[in-house]
Amino acid sequence: MLQSDDPEPAQTAPNPFFEADALPYGMPPFDRIDDDHFRPAIERGMVEQLREVTTIAGSDEPPTFINTIIAIERSAALLNRLNRVFGNLNSVDSNPARRAIQREMSPRLAAHRDAILLDRRLFDRIEALYEQRDTLELDVESLRLLERYHHDFVRAGARLNESKQQRLREINAELADLTTHFSQNVLAEVNDAALILDDEEELRGLSAGSIRAAASEARERDLDGKYVLTLQNFSNPPQLAHLHDRSVRERLMAASLGRGTRGNDFDNRKIVARTFRLRAERAGLLGYDNHAQFVLADQTAQTVDAIKDLHGHLAPAAVANARREAAELQALIDETETEPFELAAWDWQYYAERLRQRRFDIDDAQIRPYFELDSVLVNGVFHAAERLYGLSFEERHDLPTYHPDVRVFEVFDRDGEPLALFLGDFYARPAKRGGAWMNAYSVQSELLGGRPVVGNHQNIPKPPTGEPTLMTRSEVTTMFHEFGHALHGLLSNVTYPRFAATAVPRDFVEYPSQVNEMWALWPEVLANYARHHETGERLPRELLERVLASQQFNEGFRTTE
Repeated sequence: MLQSDDPEPAQTAPNPFFEADALPYGMPPFDRIDDDHFRPAIERGMVEQLREVTTIAGSDEPPTFINTIIAIERSAALLNRLNRVFGNLNSVDSNPARRAIQREMSPRLAAHRDAILLDRRLFDRIEALYEQRDTLELDVESLRLLERYHHDFVRAGARLNESKQQRLREINAELADLTTHFSQNVLAEVNDAALILDDEEELRGLSAGSIRAAASEARERDLDGKYVLTLQNFSNPPQLAHLHDRSVRERLMAASLGRGTRGNDFDNRKIVARTFRLRAERAGLLGYDNHAQFVLADQTAQTVDAIKDLHGHLAPAAVANARREAAELQALIDETETEPFELAAWDWQYYAERLRQRRFDIDDAQIRPYFELDSVLVNGVFHAAERLYGLSFEERHDLPTYHPDVRVFEVFDRDGEPLALFLGDFYARPAKRGGAWMNAYSVQSELLGGRPVVGNHQNIPKPPTGEPTLMTRSEVTTMFHEFGHALHGLLSNVTYPRFAATAVPRDFVEYPSQVNEMWALWPEVLANYARHHETGERLPRELLERVLASQQFNEGFRTTE
């Protein structure tokens, strides 16, 4: 068992994690949280959980569902709260102090989890209950909880002998350290590898607002007179669809694809190679042929063969479509360029956009004025949730947030009863990891009385002060997609926190989001939010029809990418 007898460092203010929740729904008191609160709180959380688990494992009473499974489920209240807040803040508002704490605590937390999951006495109690589960007269959710705990412990190595368990502990600790370094390198590399341009002429094709944003980003980096195109998670930066200068497109894609492999302090190649080797070794210890088999055994797909079968049906059609699209783009290049060239990866989005304009008489520059962020959120995303589920939203300005750009909305159920809090964090910034995702700061459960506090995060470039945020169609779809995950958390209705919100198999968690993104271009919803940011005019019907007609355009590329 792990112990921590180190005295807690003196605090400049009371540690809010040692106090009961004072804000509605368990909203974290971001305005009272200092970086030096995290380490002592995490350490106390580990000690408290180990104390509780040791009591459960060492009990002289025969195991019951209440004194074993429910008791485990109640443990770690402080640590779970800490992990949600600290982990989320490292994703959305990282800083050197938090990254240092993360590097220090990740292997210790991995060792802490192993101390519980590899506790033989605790597993014996769980296995005894599992073997008699059909006679315990448990309700469906309780039976699932028992089965899930048994599965978790077996999958973590509870049945291995002592020497194999010791090796597993070493692997898990090293993997935790590698994973932390990898994610921190990714964030640092995104910022470091941004494309710096000297001349506004190189930005031809971008909107005036995008050019001003690139100049503003340069000033933030003390590069006055220059322009900075920041990178995003995916390999194809969205600016590739608009930049006229082919050499700039090539440089931007090279910067995007080269991340993590440039031989600098943020190079991830050795980390990736070591991670692969350790994952393979861990899979072998646990009785699997490879890491893929180990992962899929806990997903809805179940097997590697199921994935291969799916790809085998999908890939040939997608590749055939992509090749047909490539031929069309090459024909466009041959027709329109005075000195034709062979289509390259950095050309695809640019000429696909030109072809889309020709085929559907549609241009992103025509559409973006109708996709203003606040209207998309309130009149689109929230409107669809109201029509589908009866939810309503009221913005709150009285609750603290971790960044001024974050907005907080209270969510009410169909009958007007308070349900949850929703945090919207939509703008990109250097301290925020790339991509788009949902997270939870508090989760619903009847057992512990928790209520949802859910956040959605995107990386939309923030326009200069005073200018509207005009979104691309992709960013609009992403906002609807991520709100599908938010709905999964907001509408959670479970007894046990183990099953709250998105605690489902990883390949199922995307289902609610993929359903919700369908409403982004649903005519009734689109007509409600697609309004010109200056005039309030709705998206003209003929333009709307062209948008809808173009939905399947370039699908081969999107699928294969």
